[in-house]
Amino acid sequence: MEPPVASRTPGEDRPLRKDAERNRRRILAAARELFAAHGLDVTLDDVARHAGVGVGTVYRRFPGKEDLVEALFAEEIDLLVARAEQALEEADPWRSFVDFLVDGTEHMACDQGLREVMLSDAYAHDRLGRIRDRLVPLTEAIVHRAQEAGVLRADFSPTDIPLLHGMIGSVGLLAQSARPEVWRRYLTLVLDGLRPRPGLTPLPEPALTFAELEQITGIGGEPPR
Repeated sequence: MEPPVASRTPGEDRPLRKDAERNRRRILAAARELFAAHGLDVTLDDVARHAGVGVGTVYRRFPGKEDLVEALFAEEIDLLVARAEQALEEADPWRSFVDFLVDGTEHMACDQGLREVMLSDAYAHDRLGRIRDRLVPLTEAIVHRAQEAGVLRADFSPTDIPLLHGMIGSVGLLAQSARPEVWRRYLTLVLDGLRPRPGLTPLPEPALTFAELEQITGIGGEPPR
C-alpha cells in the first residue's frame, strides 16, 4: 500500500531525480555519438534507441531536436573554453598555439554534427554570444602571445583559426572511410607556413574581419570590448 504523503521522509524521491539525470546523460552521450558519425539528420527516435531509453523519455527531457543540439553545443563551448585555457597555461607560446589549433581541427575532422552546428543557423541560435564572450578573448590571447614571442607570422589573425579548423577538418571528414587521420598531414603543412622566416610570401588578401566571419559562418561577431 502506498504510504500517506505526510509519512514520507525528505529525500525519498531522490533516486528518481538521480535516474532522470542518469537518463539525461545517456541521451546526451548517445546523441553526441550519433551526431558525430551521421550529422544532424539523426532523429530523436534514433537517439532513444541508441541510448536504450524510451522515446517518451527523450521527448520529456528534450521536446525537440533543437533543444538537444543546444544542450550539446553548450557542453561543447565549455570544452572549447577549457582547452583554450589549458593552452594558455603552456609556457611555450608556439606549443600553446599548435595545441589549440590541433585540438580544434581534430574535433572538426571527427565530428560531422559539430561541423554542421558551427556552420548552420538552424540550430543553437544563441551560440554567437557565448562564443564571442568566452572563446574569442582566449583565442586572441593565444595568437597575440605567439606573435609577440616572434614564433607566429605577424599577419595571422584570430579569425583565421575557425576557417583553418573548417578547411582542414573537411579533409578528415572526406577521408573517414580511407584514412581518417590524414588531416594531420595538411595541418602540419599549414603550420610550417605559419612560422615567420625570411622570404615568406606576403598574403594576397587580408584576414576576414569578425563581421565578415559572422556573415559567412555565423561564428564571428564583433569581439568583446
